[in-house]
Amino acid sequence: MNIAVAQSGGPTCAINASLVGVFSEALKEPKIDAIFGSVNGIEGMIENHLIDLKTFINTNDDMELLRQTPSTVLGSCRYKLPDYKEDEDVYKKIVKTMKQRRIGAFFYIGGNDSMDTVDKLSSYFAEKKIDIKVIGIPKTIDNDLCVTDHTPGFGSAAKYVAATMHEIVRDSSVYSIPSVTIVEVMGRHAGWLTASSAVLHALGESAPHLVYVPEAEFSLDKFMNDVRSQMAKHKAVIVAVSEGMEVPDGVQSGVVDNFGHKYLSGIGKYLEEQVREQIGCKVRSIELNVMQRCSSHLCSRTDIDESEAVGAAGVRCALEGKTGKMMAFRRVKDMPYTVVIEAADASKIANKEKFLPREYINAEGNNITDAAMNYFLPLIQGELNIRMNMGIPMHFTLQESVLK
Repeated sequence: MNIAVAQSGGPTCAINASLVGVFSEALKEPKIDAIFGSVNGIEGMIENHLIDLKTFINTNDDMELLRQTPSTVLGSCRYKLPDYKEDEDVYKKIVKTMKQRRIGAFFYIGGNDSMDTVDKLSSYFAEKKIDIKVIGIPKTIDNDLCVTDHTPGFGSAAKYVAATMHEIVRDSSVYSIPSVTIVEVMGRHAGWLTASSAVLHALGESAPHLVYVPEAEFSLDKFMNDVRSQMAKHKAVIVAVSEGMEVPDGVQSGVVDNFGHKYLSGIGKYLEEQVREQIGCKVRSIELNVMQRCSSHLCSRTDIDESEAVGAAGVRCALEGKTGKMMAFRRVKDMPYTVVIEAADASKIANKEKFLPREYINAEGNNITDAAMNYFLPLIQGELNIRMNMGIPMHFTLQESVLK
């Protein structure tokens, strides 16, 4: 049989490592012939826009370069599959593509919404008695997928956020005048990534002095009191705040994607303006934006290695005859850090969110507890030996003409 793999949702710096995992494991299997890449996620399956990955990934060097390349080399999408009982046409197109290409297994690398696609496709195939396996490979920097201990992409994003926060601490400490720096961190409804900035506490840093996540109640009055309290202790106050915090109407655009998710950003600038107006000190806000998910030059080796491993595990899962599953990590130990990869029902993950545990948030709701350190620290360990060209990290790319 042949197989197909696609990437979906927001890019990460580890999602291509999962593609390498699927590809390299498939090469070992005599049952598998062609390995197709679906361009722009499930849209490629609908439009029959597939490429033969063996044509483009020719050597071990290609695979190693792909491992260190951020974003989705095959392109991405935010396409929501309709319920097949209401609109079956798109499913018929996918089946036509798969049968024409003799595809026996489909691997979808993505987050919550991508697992919705895995669940819907596998259910449709089961009802129509179509023998095509569908396996989800997790990824998201938000770390909000249920069942799995953590998600590929999160460890590298957390490492970038913490390292950048560390540099901001140094930069903010050079002046004699009091200051407040507000760092806005990605995270739709869950505060995992924002909370990870607090790993600096394990290094002996007092910053970030305040951390605000969506799981804790937030009010502007309390925020201002918190800032004043920290300014009495520290010349330069560093604040980490999640983009997903509740803000007044008009601060964010209100635009939503195909899954109904709001496009977030704006709380950092809003809080900057409030501090300037109410306290009057030197203040700036920093929105880390897409750098959090594409900064592969500072990726976690643990994250990249696990991302490749979970892709390979997905291929083995399909060959065992399983379908409608997502590969998930189960943590065995914090020290020494040990995980195993297991198959979980995609239906238990699709369109659901995992939130930061309350024990990771302090009683005041404005910082992260030491209890979280054993969870976060193992995920950011290790560095890749990044291949460089003229001082710049090298990337594996496909010609634009191939992706059109």
